Amino acid sequence: MIERVRRFIEKEKLLSPEATVIVGLSGGMDSIVLLDLLTLLGYQCVAAHCNFHLRGEESDRDAAFVKRWCKTLEIPFTSIDFDTSQYAADKKISIEMAARELRYDWFEIIRRQYDAEAVAVAHHKDDSVETVLLNLIRGTGIRGLTGIMPKNRDVVRPLLCVTRDEIESYRVERDMPYVFDSSNSDDIFLRNRLRLDIIPQLESVNPSVKEAIWRTACNLSEAEKVYSVSIQDTINELYRSDKIDIAKLRKAVSPRSVLFEILSPLGFGSSAIEDIYRSMEGESGKLFYSKSCRIIKDRDFFILDRIAENGEDEELFYLIGSEMEEITEPIHLMMRKEKMPVVIEKNSRFLYADLHKLQFPLILRRWKKGDWFIPFGMKGKKKVSDYFTDRKFNLKEKEDSWLLLSGDEIVWIVGERIDDRFKITEESIDIFVLEMVENHRITEKK
Repeated sequence: MIERVRRFIEKEKLLSPEATVIVGLSGGMDSIVLLDLLTLLGYQCVAAHCNFHLRGEESDRDAAFVKRWCKTLEIPFTSIDFDTSQYAADKKISIEMAARELRYDWFEIIRRQYDAEAVAVAHHKDDSVETVLLNLIRGTGIRGLTGIMPKNRDVVRPLLCVTRDEIESYRVERDMPYVFDSSNSDDIFLRNRLRLDIIPQLESVNPSVKEAIWRTACNLSEAEKVYSVSIQDTINELYRSDKIDIAKLRKAVSPRSVLFEILSPLGFGSSAIEDIYRSMEGESGKLFYSKSCRIIKDRDFFILDRIAENGEDEELFYLIGSEMEEITEPIHLMMRKEKMPVVIEKNSRFLYADLHKLQFPLILRRWKKGDWFIPFGMKGKKKVSDYFTDRKFNLKEKEDSWLLLSGDEIVWIVGERIDDRFKITEESIDIFVLEMVENHRITEKK
């Protein structure tokens, strides 16, 4: 088996000869065998153990065991204790996800501390097969059916070429001790149910089912490389600035696949992505949500809008005093006063208003239903919502718009149009000039 692992490391370019490697050592059979193999292959190993304190005395037993084992072998050893339950509660994630985050974040710290080339973990062929089945049960794209990757950045998995039974045989042959994690026999967890119940039933139909799934995952891994290049080229063509061009999406070889690759990382499930796909021919304005993002169906685009973690207060407003020269929140505005005559920049980023018609402090806020103003050059009132409709604003553009008010009267739809009541006239003497420094939206529509 040692020769097969050596060839696998070379084939997948996992490690350089005699590299320093951080080995994730839980004390279980798989990690004990991994440490032994890498040591025999000539790598400079540093064993790293995480005590997650999730199994009471058993967790402490494991920590004591790996420390003694590494001392016996004269292998450098380091460990850390985590309050995993508290971390999971604080971040509102599962215990399994919390343990994973804590483990890999710490491994990276240790890797840098020892200037190690990589972190080696003990996933094997059976783990990869179980991952394929898990992803298939939950629903996945082609990438989810490729199993566990041999290398992911600085994390390597040298045992992916061997099975659990082969690891067990090697351990017996080498007469190595290990500790047993009782949670591995608990079929409450889906992966354990697969291992203990479902895969044995599949083996009753095909005794070589694990090898068949493994070969299929390997074939899909090669196909996924071609798929990834092609799909990324398509995504680069139609997805820019958080907008998906619907016309170009329709022409894609597989619009569903394109949407899946863009939206699944943002938390959209398969059923939501299917609904979004079907809405391509529907009316504008429909909304689709994940926990971190929403999709707005516009006339020509699907617009992606990130949702703020704490939400946004629609009643929030900002004050601009008469002596202020600049604000950077919520948008970047610069202010100054000038005397007539002034050279007027004919650009919607600028506001030129009669200073003596303004009531300070000015108010900067989002628009509300019922807001109205008198557009420059007109005499009658116009609802802001109707102005947005005339300008063909989509929902996100409307929500991103800011109003500048003097008292209760709108002075300026920022970056768009001044109210006629505050314009410069022949009688004007002092002028208030306001410049929108970062025009993130309006210039695209001009």
